[in-house]
Amino acid sequence: MITQSKSEITQTADVNHDGRKIVLAIDDLHIWFELRRFGFGHAGHVKAVDGVSFEVHQAETIAIVGESGCGKSSLMKAILTLNKPTSGKIVFEDKNLAALSAQEKHWYHSNVGYVQQDPYGALPPFMDVQQILEEPLIVGGVKSREKRLQRIHKTMNEVKLTPVEDFLHKFPHMLSGGQQQRVVIARAMIMEPKFLVADEPVSMLDASVRVEILKLLRGLQEEHHLSVIYITHDLSTVSYFSERIFVMYAGNLVEKAKVRQLLDNPLHPYTVALLTGTSEPDAKNAETFKEIPPGEPPSLVNPPTGCRFHPRCSKIIKGLCEVKYPPEFEPEPGHLVSCWLYQ
Repeated sequence: MITQSKSEITQTADVNHDGRKIVLAIDDLHIWFELRRFGFGHAGHVKAVDGVSFEVHQAETIAIVGESGCGKSSLMKAILTLNKPTSGKIVFEDKNLAALSAQEKHWYHSNVGYVQQDPYGALPPFMDVQQILEEPLIVGGVKSREKRLQRIHKTMNEVKLTPVEDFLHKFPHMLSGGQQQRVVIARAMIMEPKFLVADEPVSMLDASVRVEILKLLRGLQEEHHLSVIYITHDLSTVSYFSERIFVMYAGNLVEKAKVRQLLDNPLHPYTVALLTGTSEPDAKNAETFKEIPPGEPPSLVNPPTGCRFHPRCSKIIKGLCEVKYPPEFEPEPGHLVSCWLYQ
C-alpha cells in the first residue's frame, strides 16, 4: 500500500539503455471523446490522441511540439489524470495511472507539478501569494504551520521571488506577468515533485521575460533532477530547454529524436515545414523561408486514412501514403520517424 510519505515508496521502475530510470511510460495511448447528437444518439468520436507511445527518463526534459489542435493538451491532461484514456496505459514508477486508488492518486499528484500557460488565469485573485503556496501543503498533509512557512520561503527563494517578505502578502494583480509565472512555478514545486508538466509556460509572457523563465525552469530541473514534459508550438525555444523533441500531428507522434539530431536533420515533411517556418534572427532566413503546406490540420472526428499528413504533403507516395499509416522507421540511431519515405 502506498502512503503519503514519499520516503516509504519503493521505486522499482525499469531502467533504460543508458542507465537512467524510466519515470513515465506511455504505451499505445488513445484518448477519444464521444460525440452525441442532440445529447442522446452517438455521433462519432474526436480522436484527440490516437496511438501515442514514449518514455520519459529520470532528470530528462522532452518537448512535445505541434500545431494547435494536434492533441498536445489532451495528452497533457491524461498525464495529469484529468482525461481518462480510452485505451493504452500511462505508467508512473511502475504504477498504471488508470488503476490507482484514491490514496495512490493523492501520492501521484504530490509527485507531479503543473505549470500553466496563463499565469494570471491560473492564480486565484482572492488569495495572496502565501495562501496560494500554502494551500497545496495543507492538502498534502503538512500539518505544521512552521514547516509550511519554511517550505514556502525555500521555494520562493528558488524561483527568485525575493526578498520573500515583499511578495508573501501580494495578490496576483499586484504582480507583473513574469512574477505571476514565478508564483505558478513555485506552486508547482512546493510539494517537491519528481516530475513536471509545463504547458507552454512562456507563450503569454513578454519576449524579454521568456528567457529568464526558461533559464529558471532549467535550473530547477537540474537542481532537483526533475523529469519534465515541455509542451509548446514554438520550436525556437526547445533547444534551450530540452534533450529530446517529439513532433505531434493530428493525434500521432510523427518524429522523435534528440534535439540536435532533429534540428540539424529533420526527416518528416511536417517537421521540415515547422522548422523552415520558425522565426530566427538571421537575415538569410528570408531566402529559405517556407510556410507550412497550405490547408488545415485534418478533422480528428474523421481523420484521413493512411498518413494523416498526406493531404498537405508535397512528397506523397501515391497508392501508399493515403492508404496505410506508416510504422516507425529508424534512419539513424535514436532518430525515429513515421514516414514511408524511409521504408
